[in-house]
Amino acid sequence: MRHRTIEDVMTREVVRTTRDASFKTVAGLLAEHRISGLPVVDDGERVLGVISETDLLQRQAAQDDVRRGRRPRLPRLTRSARAAAAKARATSAEHLMTRPAVTAELDESVTQAARTMRRHAVERLPVVDRQGRLAGIVTRGDLLRVFLRPDEDIRRDVRDQVASALCQPRYLVDVTVTGGVVKLRGHVERRSDAGLAVLVARRVDGVVAVTEALGYRLDDSRPLPAGVSPGHM
Repeated sequence: MRHRTIEDVMTREVVRTTRDASFKTVAGLLAEHRISGLPVVDDGERVLGVISETDLLQRQAAQDDVRRGRRPRLPRLTRSARAAAAKARATSAEHLMTRPAVTAELDESVTQAARTMRRHAVERLPVVDRQGRLAGIVTRGDLLRVFLRPDEDIRRDVRDQVASALCQPRYLVDVTVTGGVVKLRGHVERRSDAGLAVLVARRVDGVVAVTEALGYRLDDSRPLPAGVSPGHM
């Protein structure tokens, strides 16, 4: 089974903008296409940065303070504070965008992309080709579609992958799937094989959780008595 890659789930038609686009142009693109963020590209379609609604709201918040007669606060000398202050004054995409952009590559797995999003606390990833050019965009919603796979498709993949990993006939491990939750029943040769079966099942796209009730002939978690070989057990 081939794990799904970013290329399988991404959106290929990407709303993007250039670094010289005005604040109003960017806001209009977000509103028109009902999206919460977009990439900024150069003339060669290479991704320079990403603009989100939060970036635009920095300016809105600053303007609200001025209307209420509040004195602008001097930002603390941290990178994030300086960036926020700059965005509050920004009038173009070049100064609104967050850079460098956190991106994904076409052949990355869905799991890798999910980890990248979590690590960087972002909701979307521009997808780039090997030359760094924009090829698509993937959102959290796109990644979650993996969990919409039919249970029967998941069951077949788990059954085949477990049998292959354990080098044993498929009928020895019974696989059932309900709502993405996998249950493994049957028999394996060694106790460690049960753990391997669970690990393999968890890696199948669309699996939510795995439980097992697998019997085993040999408990290889404990050392064998002196003079006894596995073949004599």
